[in-house]
Amino acid sequence: MNKKNGKPSVKKEKDFSHKIYKILSKDPNKSFNYKQIAAALELNDTQSRNLIIKELKLLAGKEKIEETDKGKYRVISKADYIEGTIDMTSRKTAYFVSPELEDDVFIPTNNLNKALDKDKVKVYIYNRRRGRRPEGEVVEIIERHKTEFVGVIDIQKNFAFVSTANAKMYTDIFIPKNKIGDAQHGDVVLVKMDDWPAKADSPFGEVLRVLGKPGEHNTEIHAILAEYGLPSDFPVDVEAYAQKIDTEIHPEEIARRRDMRNILTFTIDPKDAKDFDDALSYQKLENGNYEVGIHIADVSYYLEEGTILDAEAYNRATSVYLVDRVVPMLPEVLSNYACSLRPHEEKYTFSAIFEINEKAEVKNQWFGRTVIYSDQRFAYEEAQHIIETKGNTIPAEISLTGEEYTVPADIQDATLKLDELAKILRRKRMANGAISFDKVEVKFNLDENAEPVGVYFKVAKDANHLIEEFMLLANRKVAEFIGKQRPEKPFVYRIHDEPDEDKLINLQTVISKFGYSINFKSKGDISKSLNNLLTEVQGKKEQNLVDTLAIRSMSKAKYSTDNIGHYGLAFDYYSHFTSPIRRYPDVMAHRLLQHYLDGAKTADKEHYEELCVHSSNMENLAANAERDSIKYMQVKFMLDHKDEEFLGVISGVTEWGIYVEIVSNKCEGMCRIREIKDDYYTFDEKQYALVGEVTHNLLQLGDEVWVKVKNADLVKKQLDFTFLRKNE
Repeated sequence: MNKKNGKPSVKKEKDFSHKIYKILSKDPNKSFNYKQIAAALELNDTQSRNLIIKELKLLAGKEKIEETDKGKYRVISKADYIEGTIDMTSRKTAYFVSPELEDDVFIPTNNLNKALDKDKVKVYIYNRRRGRRPEGEVVEIIERHKTEFVGVIDIQKNFAFVSTANAKMYTDIFIPKNKIGDAQHGDVVLVKMDDWPAKADSPFGEVLRVLGKPGEHNTEIHAILAEYGLPSDFPVDVEAYAQKIDTEIHPEEIARRRDMRNILTFTIDPKDAKDFDDALSYQKLENGNYEVGIHIADVSYYLEEGTILDAEAYNRATSVYLVDRVVPMLPEVLSNYACSLRPHEEKYTFSAIFEINEKAEVKNQWFGRTVIYSDQRFAYEEAQHIIETKGNTIPAEISLTGEEYTVPADIQDATLKLDELAKILRRKRMANGAISFDKVEVKFNLDENAEPVGVYFKVAKDANHLIEEFMLLANRKVAEFIGKQRPEKPFVYRIHDEPDEDKLINLQTVISKFGYSINFKSKGDISKSLNNLLTEVQGKKEQNLVDTLAIRSMSKAKYSTDNIGHYGLAFDYYSHFTSPIRRYPDVMAHRLLQHYLDGAKTADKEHYEELCVHSSNMENLAANAERDSIKYMQVKFMLDHKDEEFLGVISGVTEWGIYVEIVSNKCEGMCRIREIKDDYYTFDEKQYALVGEVTHNLLQLGDEVWVKVKNADLVKKQLDFTFLRKNE
């Protein structure tokens, strides 16, 4: 109230009007009278009630609300109410993202109204006038993105709180005493958010599962899986069902297939692989061409639609590859045995068989079910040795058996010719505008207790490219075979949109500091200059940074029944057909291909699109879990190297410090600005650098610096570094 005249101030009146409008907005389909609004505002004096009546009439006059019955009002829905998704920051504020908006809308903390990261919400947008930054307020939570969270439990006398390590989760979860279960103080737990009462600061929840003590290896790995809602074990009934599947090879089933058992066939996989999705067969034809078969595990033969096993595989949608373990999509009896194309065993396969000439041109093709016999299992290192030496003796140090052995001459010849053809296929692909993302993969040497004892980098070589090119060929040709049929037949495509120009401009800003540039003249010029960039940075200190930023500038590949082609591979048609043991979309592709080969009617596009969306979402969750497991293992590795000095490259610059990536192991951590002691530094946004106030020293992207580990937090998966000096 204004103390001089007893009337509400202008600001107070505006706030009051806004509060009334907010109550009406929370339930836009319901009508309210002044008594209901007074109760919601906890006001019971006559003066306040009269003010509510006055404000209701003013809001109706401004056509923000309407009188639906005498004295009853509801909000008028306008375009200012938009549905979209919350994108939380680590500072308890958020941005609202919607396909209906060109720009994201800022949501202050007090306007979140209990919305959490990635929740689907309805937002009222205000300040939309020119020159003012639009802001929003959440008026309805349409759908929670997640209700289960991982955190550490703090048990008090009559209740508990669970706090998460997720910087975007801005609230603890309150656990009533009767819902703590077996949890002990300080345990890492999985909790379910049950309710968030209107007047409560924190949501209410219950403990679903105790994961263990913070920092323990199994606890943290299971916490990563639980954080993303990923399973760690198969349900008992699913395992029991899988064990009863007939995995024998039967003569009557062989008779229904193309018999390829007498044709030279082998696999090339990582040395520690347990499931072998794919095999290659090879024979020279009388006309001088080559028949190359890409044989893929016939998972769909065993995985019948409508069974509990199929439902479980669909729910998982993908295998998850963590640093120390694989969480498979299929039970072991299928993934490692029945479906795995193991050496010297007959297997049911689904194959793409091509007649290819010396120019690597496909002259004929055939798709269908087959039976094969694998003559040889190669590790990539063994196949690479044959390619590099043109010899057929595998030395003991790279042999899978640990003993020197001689490769049969026909397998040696096949490997060398397939390598030649693969190189031609790759050159053609690059000439057509494909982008070569050979990003360095960080791998760990683990001891028997899964403790990291070393770091190494996995780099793709000719043997990797050999397999990659023939898998790409099969995926592309299967997609073309279906996609070019008329009338159009629904199919599962792997699509990749063109890069967002704004992201490319941001990439250009960063790489220009290293002397690189992107040519924006045409789609082809962009692809060519990106390839040149990725080639130029190889082996340089900024390689990992530039590779990472270039990948982030790309759109995300996903599954869809609507084909738009694959930008990164420069294919008009592309699918995933070659890894059904670990990807459900490949199982769908097999089923649909056989469906159409049988001459059956067109499949239900809407149904398959739904399956595609789920598969894409699960793939993203698995990728996040895999990244978290690498971060966790990097932090764990650095715990044992706290006294060492490391040379690193500045990989990020912010107003609160610099991110540094260590050259020798790719571990990344932060040096906080307030702890860099050789000067007083401020953030210069234009130079994307920290600038010393006295010395004018610059700390910017790509600079080499020396650091030591200050803190390694296994729970948060974060490293803090002490800044030592710039590398001059």
